[in-house]
Amino acid sequence: MGVQTTASGSNKTLKGIIAGGITGGIEICITFPTEYVKTQLQLDERSGISDCVKKTVKSHGVTGLYRGLSVLLYGSIPKSAVRFGAFEQFKKMQQNPDGTLTPANRLLCGLGAGVCEAIFAVTPMETVKVKFINDQLNPNPRFKGFFNGVGTIIREEGFRGCYQGVSATIIKQGSNQAIRFYVMETLKDWYRGGDPNKKVNKLVVGGFGFVAGAASVFGNTPVDVVKTRMQGLDAAKYKNTLDCALSIAKNEGFKAFYKGTVPRLSRVCLDVAITFMIYDSFMDFFNKVWK
Repeated sequence: MGVQTTASGSNKTLKGIIAGGITGGIEICITFPTEYVKTQLQLDERSGISDCVKKTVKSHGVTGLYRGLSVLLYGSIPKSAVRFGAFEQFKKMQQNPDGTLTPANRLLCGLGAGVCEAIFAVTPMETVKVKFINDQLNPNPRFKGFFNGVGTIIREEGFRGCYQGVSATIIKQGSNQAIRFYVMETLKDWYRGGDPNKKVNKLVVGGFGFVAGAASVFGNTPVDVVKTRMQGLDAAKYKNTLDCALSIAKNEGFKAFYKGTVPRLSRVCLDVAITFMIYDSFMDFFNKVWK
């Protein structure tokens, strides 16, 4: 009985890793342009949303809105795999006998998933992505592609150059996933009405994901702004994450901590809705064919 339970738990974690990886690749291809605009707005103190889009399309064509996609595509698959795999593992360790989680454990499992993805996938991926987008602001961009860009960064700054803003990223991803999984699991429990075996319609899952995404945006956009600055090409002017936050508050005011909120809101709500819908669909499929 114990061996069966352990094997079942391990299978669920492995299913979560595979389903999460597939989900991450599909999701980022759909939502990347809004991520690009959000990052540009956080790096540039002057541009607005329409101005940013017009300048990018005029200078680089529509494909310019996909600059840096390869970086996120290479990183989104392992990021999503780590996130959902870690969540399933933590959930297995903390869940009640009926498979549910207490409110506190929902937060802890989400937090653990976010910290894992920050350390193992998000920090290097986001650092390279931000440098790529920041590099495009220069008259003569230096990065000629993903591998050329990564090679240049490592050659000039060492491996540490791909790990800038790690503390801000851990805070951001930890709070992100704590909020998202907490909201998602809470809404699912509410929808099931106390029956843990009741299936949740995929469109309903998407709606819950939209709400969870919005909650996470308003909850941690200030951390996202600081993280972006710490990973940009001008990050050297800040002593550390705290110095970056204080500098933004002093020189740009409190509103600067919510720069890029509108494009981030549209991107994240769509992102989280799509992600949970795709993930739940693959998990349902795996549970049918993979006993």
